[in-house]
Amino acid sequence: MPYRLEIMPEALRDLRALPKHLRRSVGHKIDLLQTGFSGDIKKLSLRHHEYRLRVGSLRVLFTLEINQIRIYAVKQRKKAYE
Repeated sequence: MPYRLEIMPEALRDLRALPKHLRRSVGHKIDLLQTGFSGDIKKLSLRHHEYRLRVGSLRVLFTLEINQIRIYAVKQRKKAYE
């Protein structure tokens, strides 16, 4: 079951700031996430409905509600959880 995908404006800015090869890699992982909820996904502790997707040293932070994935940030690992 494919999920509906919404990318917030801040996440779009984060993606546009990445080099082309990283954007492609992140895009591929987001596509896998949307179609089959697969990849290196982990629920963030103490946060309701919030998850992260690991793409190398980048973290794609998103919320999951019934059938919608809302991506709100794409950050380097060190800055993602601040």
